[in-house]
Amino acid sequence: MRGSLVKDSGFELVNEVLRPDAKRRLTLGHALRGQNVAYNVYRNRLGQIVLDPVKAVSLSEAWLFENAQALASVKRGLVDSARGRTKKRGSFATYAREG
Repeated sequence: MRGSLVKDSGFELVNEVLRPDAKRRLTLGHALRGQNVAYNVYRNRLGQIVLDPVKAVSLSEAWLFENAQALASVKRGLVDSARGRTKKRGSFATYAREG
């Protein structure tokens, strides 16, 4: 397990002696209350398991995270916008495609 995976060591016991069912599943609903995310699951040699919350990116948007130059450009644009460095360019409605 990577050292940077555990970002907060303040663990709290949620259940004691939680046993898997016949299909080797554990029910974690009570421990995940209020969270609507996916998880990467890590297990070490001792059998300890860590659930690391992640958010999935749709395939249609994944290209941006795979293209470092495009992602850097978007980040620069967001910083510029947050700092009020924007220019009015009029309407782009004529370039929009439907469906």
